[in-house]
Amino acid sequence: MDNIERREGAITFGQKPVTLLGKEIKVGDKAPDFTVLKGDLTPYSLKDAGDKVKIISVVPSLDTGVCELQTIRFNEEAAKLDDVIVLTISVDLPFAQKRFCSAHDIDKVLTLSDHKDLDFGLKYGFVMEENRLLARGVIVLDKDNTVKYVEYVKEGTNHPDYDKPIEVAKELL
Repeated sequence: MDNIERREGAITFGQKPVTLLGKEIKVGDKAPDFTVLKGDLTPYSLKDAGDKVKIISVVPSLDTGVCELQTIRFNEEAAKLDDVIVLTISVDLPFAQKRFCSAHDIDKVLTLSDHKDLDFGLKYGFVMEENRLLARGVIVLDKDNTVKYVEYVKEGTNHPDYDKPIEVAKELL
């Protein structure tokens, strides 16, 4: 990870400054393709989402309260949004993600694991170096995969803004 951009103190996690690895993604950027794993361990890339509007909900671990609520909230919102695909990405193992989705009736959000290569996290600048988790955040991409909204939550134990990304996604339809 020698040539990876490092953003020291970019956010805090548990009130302690952490370093984010990877290039910070910004509104107007063309979203880089990435490869993560689905629950059956098959690869999933941004290309697989097709030409829909995309909301990418990034969480450190589904096994924490805020991440659980964030995923449940975006699952509820996804049920109301036609032509929008909602991806939740964490470094949880795919097996744990499947178990979480079953336990919480998550059926509108596609949970994806970045545990293997951190490909998404590094390309989008969400990897917390100190604990190899993804920082909390939300990204909205238009049908052509241009970034239209991005939030890196400043304190990783806080909730993201839920309303703004939903509003941006609806405007893109």
